[in-house]
Amino acid sequence: MADERVAAPMACPGPDEARAVRELLDRIGDKWSLLVIGTLHGGPLRFGELQQAVAGISQRMLTRTLRHLERDGLATRTAFAEVPPRVVYELTELGRTLITPVRALARWAELHHRQIDANRERFDTGRPGHEGTGTRTQEGT
Repeated sequence: MADERVAAPMACPGPDEARAVRELLDRIGDKWSLLVIGTLHGGPLRFGELQQAVAGISQRMLTRTLRHLERDGLATRTAFAEVPPRVVYELTELGRTLITPVRALARWAELHHRQIDANRERFDTGRPGHEGTGTRTQEGT
């Protein structure tokens, strides 16, 4: 059996804390932010380098993602007065604090993705008499 650590139950956060958690998860839980954060963990990158490193991201989405990360104080943009102009993006100290929990989440996903895929398939296919709802019923009650 896998080493499953059980943590103490989380207390329900108050309204302000719940809002803060929702907003942060909304930011870093989008399609691109975690990939950009993970890529910038390797050190400062120019826009083009970052776009090449994050497969599939469009110029528009990378610009938007970087602006959101800058706004939240997770990344910085440094423009150098050179010809041609050079702009470099890097994680802030605050942004670097996300690396450990992001790695833990990524590891969890690696360990459990097959089980989740199987659960999705079972749910989507459905079981006899349940037409794909995934809903459990108790028989004999």
